[in-house]
Amino acid sequence: MPPTAPKIHKVVLIPGDGIGTEISQCVRKVFDAVGAPIEWIERDAGLSALDKGLALLPEETLESIIQHKVALKGPCTTPVGEGFTSINVSLRKKLNLYAAVRPVVSMEGIKTRFENIDLIIVRENTEGLYAGVENEVVPGVVTSLKVATEAACMRIARWAFRFATVRKRKKVTLFHKANIMKLTDGMMMRCVQKVYEDEYPNIEYESLIIDAGCMKLVQDPTRFDILLMENLYGDVVSDLCAGLVGGLGVTPGANIGDDQAVFEAVHGSAPDIAGKNLANPLAMILSGVMMLQHLGDTKHDDRCKKAAKVIREAATLALKENQKTRDLGGELGTDAFTQAVIDRMAK
Repeated sequence: MPPTAPKIHKVVLIPGDGIGTEISQCVRKVFDAVGAPIEWIERDAGLSALDKGLALLPEETLESIIQHKVALKGPCTTPVGEGFTSINVSLRKKLNLYAAVRPVVSMEGIKTRFENIDLIIVRENTEGLYAGVENEVVPGVVTSLKVATEAACMRIARWAFRFATVRKRKKVTLFHKANIMKLTDGMMMRCVQKVYEDEYPNIEYESLIIDAGCMKLVQDPTRFDILLMENLYGDVVSDLCAGLVGGLGVTPGANIGDDQAVFEAVHGSAPDIAGKNLANPLAMILSGVMMLQHLGDTKHDDRCKKAAKVIREAATLALKENQKTRDLGGELGTDAFTQAVIDRMAK
């Protein structure tokens, strides 16, 4: 019998709006150059979808992600005004993407106040104040409801410790405010403690009140490994941590559930520089690297892991050799930086 052809993984690509279309093309070029076993299924979302007479998040796009399990998404614009829900919020809710993952890693060639940072923020993605459950009690008085469930707290705790085990990380730190929010954050703290004690005693664990944790974070971020926190805290702290290594232009992101995963550049669509060959594609490229690592783990495909390693090393080498876009202090445009990464894949 003839040998079975190597499997090609189908991935939904949502280019997005503004610079999204440009940086998405950069990822395609890099993946083609490295020979990544990916077939792209391109779908619309955001303003680009509205311009075609579609919904902000078309059913076809959602169904494609459900079918193929994995997506890579560029920045999408949500129109300002009533009636439009954030694309990201919609995807998280509809696909139950309960774990937001943001690696924050120092890269040679990007000078910041700190060196050797290598931490990962794991954020519960479905509950808490960020869920936006708000009501006007009377004119001039509003409430915002912070909801926490034991099921979601246990789920994200298990996910974080399992992720730490798979990625051979050593420590999980929970940021909380259980000294004040004794029921909601208290539940989170108890759930994480239980998962640690009952299921993952091999992983080091600590919990810190978030204000003290943030102080320690900016004093010495290298003391942390995996940071676990509820929804709103994770949204704020992940951007803070991005600033420690050069900003949102160099940090990838992912939203992961039990069945689907959506990887994304977490910065905005920057319509003011769209089409001008000025955008930095690095965060989108690194989000693609995260996606390849995920496929390598879940599909047991070493080709994906190898491609991820080659791309990341090439991007690191480009930065080290001062091949950088303008936002990082260099002179390269979007296309030139992408080519710089491709040129270094063979080195």
